[in-house]
Amino acid sequence: MTSSITDFLATGRRVIAREAEALTALGASLDGGFAEAVETIMQAKGRVIVSGMGKSGHVGRKIAATFASTGTPAQFVHPAEASHGDLGMVMRGDVALVLSNSGETPELADIIAHTRRFDIPLIGVASRAGSTLLRQSDVALLLPPVAEACDTGIVPTSSTTMTLALGDALAVALMEHRQFTPEHFRVFHPGGKLGARLSKVSDLMHREPPLIRPDTPMSEALLAMSGRGFGVVGVTRDDGYLEGVITDGDLRRHMDGLLSLTAGQVMTRGPRTIGPEALAEKAVAVMNEKKITSLFVVDPEGSGNAVGLIHIHDCLRAGVA
Repeated sequence: MTSSITDFLATGRRVIAREAEALTALGASLDGGFAEAVETIMQAKGRVIVSGMGKSGHVGRKIAATFASTGTPAQFVHPAEASHGDLGMVMRGDVALVLSNSGETPELADIIAHTRRFDIPLIGVASRAGSTLLRQSDVALLLPPVAEACDTGIVPTSSTTMTLALGDALAVALMEHRQFTPEHFRVFHPGGKLGARLSKVSDLMHREPPLIRPDTPMSEALLAMSGRGFGVVGVTRDDGYLEGVITDGDLRRHMDGLLSLTAGQVMTRGPRTIGPEALAEKAVAVMNEKKITSLFVVDPEGSGNAVGLIHIHDCLRAGVA
């Protein structure tokens, strides 16, 4: 049994090492064709139509999904289905990204011909320089000659890993050129943990925070604090500017004669705040750093007016923390 475990580990490490070598070779092989592919996609008025057969098709679906989620409209079209009507999805203004390790996949013939007939830019990805796909392509991306990770050399492994990485490289190059931000990313990822991490403070904040004036007696301030269950109350001037906050810690520091004081005498001035457009994840980081459970949200225009309050429990429920 010990021998088998050792053999399994050796095989796993060999496969990963070979694929890592393939990726290194791919990086070294990138040339002006890669930049031309990025420019071609940038100039397209339509979508990137990704197509491939077999393992290349599975990789193509992932590439199309990555493009679409990072600001480059994309759609995967199965080459066999394309021959039976789905070519209607590929139109002038689109750009085709066609994947084939050999470059001779027969099922790709119709979609290649369609791009030639209607002057649709074709970016081909293959490992054979003289292949039909690369000869027909407007932009040819040649995968470097590397060994597949299996000892038989017949299972698509290193080649599909390189194709997937090449798709990621194109997507990120496009993303950075378009200055695609986490806020843009969130539009396409509203659900799940990723969507939660990219939620804005304005998505989670309470829009009617507990607020009082500096001359408010502490007897009333205590009611305002307990009435909303946040354990905090904001103290604002007549113009709405947030001057300070009162927390449980402030109450303990002023326990002697507390009810004879006003909110302005008890409050902590210059509290830490956050803007509504900040990521909720940033609010959590601030609360953890300051060891507090809530933050007042202030007007992003610089007036300093309190427009909301975000509590750590709101972030926990949304899956941010």
